[in-house]
Amino acid sequence: MDFLKRTWAEVHLDRLAVNVNNYKSHLAEGTELLCVVKASCYGHADLAVCPYLEKQLGVSWFAVSNADEALRLRNMGISGEILVLGYTPPEAASDLAEHNIIQTITDEAYAEDLNACVSGTPLRCHAAIDTGMTRIGLRGEPAEIAAALYRIYDMDDLLLDGMFTHYAVADSLDPDCVAYTAAQTEKFFAVRDELEKLGTQLRQYHCLNSAAGVYAPDSRSTLARLGIILYGLYPDPAVPLPFEPVPVMELYSTVSQVKRIEAGECVSYGRTFRAEKPMLLATVTCGYADGYPRALSNKGEVLIHGKRARIVGRVCMDQFMIDVTHIPETKPHDTVTLIGIDGEERITADDVAAWAGTIGYEITCGLTSRVPRVVYRDGTRQGVYKI
Repeated sequence: MDFLKRTWAEVHLDRLAVNVNNYKSHLAEGTELLCVVKASCYGHADLAVCPYLEKQLGVSWFAVSNADEALRLRNMGISGEILVLGYTPPEAASDLAEHNIIQTITDEAYAEDLNACVSGTPLRCHAAIDTGMTRIGLRGEPAEIAAALYRIYDMDDLLLDGMFTHYAVADSLDPDCVAYTAAQTEKFFAVRDELEKLGTQLRQYHCLNSAAGVYAPDSRSTLARLGIILYGLYPDPAVPLPFEPVPVMELYSTVSQVKRIEAGECVSYGRTFRAEKPMLLATVTCGYADGYPRALSNKGEVLIHGKRARIVGRVCMDQFMIDVTHIPETKPHDTVTLIGIDGEERITADDVAAWAGTIGYEITCGLTSRVPRVVYRDGTRQGVYKI
C-alpha cells in the first residue's frame, strides 16, 4: 500500500499549467512570472510542484518565505532565481549567498546587519518598499527611501538587484481600494525614479501580486508574483476573475462507521448537537489534527455518493460525524469528498473557508503532514509526498 486511504489530498500538476497560462495572458508585455511557492506551495507539496513549474512550464523565478524553504528548493534541484520574501537571521546570510539566493531587505539597519555577516560571495538582495501595507519595508517619502537604497547599494558585501512592494487591497474592486492600490503603485515607482536620479538603476522592480496581475497589470513591473491563483483559488471569492481558476488540490476521507441514532441523542464533544428525530450518521476519518477546521462544527458540508451531507456535532481531532439520513446507501469504507467534485456537486477550499470564517489560503496551507499528497500528472499518478 503506497499511502493510507484514511484522509489524503490529490494534487493535479496539469491544472497548474492551465492557471499559469490563463494568468500570463493578462500580464503586460515584458512582465515575467514569479511563482510563489512558500509553505510547500501553499500546502500542495513543493517537491512535486516546483520541479514541474521549472522543467515543464519554464518558470525561472520562485519566491519563498524563509531561508530553509529556499535551501530546500536548491536541494531538490531548482536552478532558477529564488527570492526570500521574509526575514533571515543575519548569521545565515553567507549560506544564502553561497547558494545564489536573493534576500529581502526590510530596512537599512537590517541591510547593515546582513552586510556585516556576509563573508566571501556577496549576498544578492531585493529591497521591500512599504507603500501602504505597513508590514515590512523601507518607509518615508520617495526621496528618503531612494537615499537609503543608494546607501544600501554602496555596501561592500550586498548586491542590490531589485526592489518590490506588496499591495494591501489589490483583490478589491471597491473604488476606494482601487485608488489605494494606485497610490501604492505610484509611490513605488516614484522611489524608482528618485533612485535613478541618484544614478542607480536596479534590474528588477516588481509590485504585482496575483490579484494586481489580473485587475491592474502594469508594464513597469518586471515581475508578477503569482500566488493563490496558481493553485486555483481566488484572491477574494467575492470578486470575479476574467477566467475560472482550476483548483489543483482535492481532499478526500473515508467513512469508518455508520450508525442510527434516536431522537434526543447527542453527538460529539460538548453535546452541541441533539437529534430532533431518528437519524443516520456516518463517522469520517478526518479532524483538526489533519488541518480540517474545528470551526466547521455543525455547519460544514461534505460530499458522499454525489450528495451533500452536513457535519453534525463538533469536529474532533481525528474524526467528525455527518448526517446521511438522506443517503441511506452510505456504508463503511466509502470515500468522502471534503474538497472537490462528486457527481454534480462541488466543494472548493474557498467554500470550506467561508464556513470556517477564514480564507482559502489557510485551508490548503493548514493541511498537516499526516495528510499524504498523492500527485497526478495528466491523470497518471506520479507519487505520494509528505510535507
